[in-house]
Amino acid sequence: MTEEQATQAARTASDDATREYAEHRELLFSLVYNLLGSVADTEDVLQDTWLAWAARRADAAAEPVEHPKAYLVRVAVNRALAQQAAVSRRRETYVGPWLPEPLVGPSAEPGAVGDGQAEVERAESVSMALLVVLETLSPLERSAFVLHEVFGYSGAEIAGILGRTPAAVRQLTKRAREHVQARRPRYEPEPAVRRQVTERFLAAALGGDLAALLELLSPEVTLWGDGGGKAPGGLRPLTGRSKVARLLAALAPKTGRGLEFDWRTVNGAPAVVLSAFGRTFAVLVLDLVPDGDRISGIYAVSNPDKLGGVA
Repeated sequence: MTEEQATQAARTASDDATREYAEHRELLFSLVYNLLGSVADTEDVLQDTWLAWAARRADAAAEPVEHPKAYLVRVAVNRALAQQAAVSRRRETYVGPWLPEPLVGPSAEPGAVGDGQAEVERAESVSMALLVVLETLSPLERSAFVLHEVFGYSGAEIAGILGRTPAAVRQLTKRAREHVQARRPRYEPEPAVRRQVTERFLAAALGGDLAALLELLSPEVTLWGDGGGKAPGGLRPLTGRSKVARLLAALAPKTGRGLEFDWRTVNGAPAVVLSAFGRTFAVLVLDLVPDGDRISGIYAVSNPDKLGGVA
């Protein structure tokens, strides 16, 4: 092979590597985000995955990769697992409750026309409430659950990705499924119902209407306020209808002034972006009880480090 032919072959391999990676990047992003809950950490993992992929495709002595998608998924998932230790250390020193970084999509106004591909991509990211539950799993349990329950990989495929036996993967998946089911049944409220309840909740909370709040909240409702020590937020989650309602009613005179609401999709569900004086203030997501319209979870992300992607 001449030097010119070798250069052309290397260029072709590089172009193929770029094309194949770009083809699967959205899948890789969704997978890793559901494992880590952080856009910045996800992008770091994807960068490492790309570098490993580019090096592998540029190695003329290496065996050809017959299934690029499977190879990329295996690399990305294992890089995410390797990142878990650093992620866990950071969260040990985090101020207040930690919530996943919200994936904020287009307008959720009635009749708004969204991009079809974007809708598919958002559907691959689980809800804020489920992400919070996934935080209580071990890294391997979470990986098995996400791969099997969210993305539909078989036990044999997951075994190959994680480097575990099929029997071990079955146990991981079973434990994870039981853990998740015990804390949050697999369901998603109808978007219209969630929006109606959110509108009623905002009116009651910002108006300091204690009676209306008590009517809206379920007995075991939990309020998560993630300010990260840089914005308003609690030091720990607050559970109980009376406690949450009274706190919100007491905060109404301080929080209701100058707020603007923008209906958006957050992790695929209708939610509200709150702005004050031209600056994004918080993202608010509500979770509802199964087959009902009472609020079981209130997730408010106000840490500015997690709102950079809100346009």
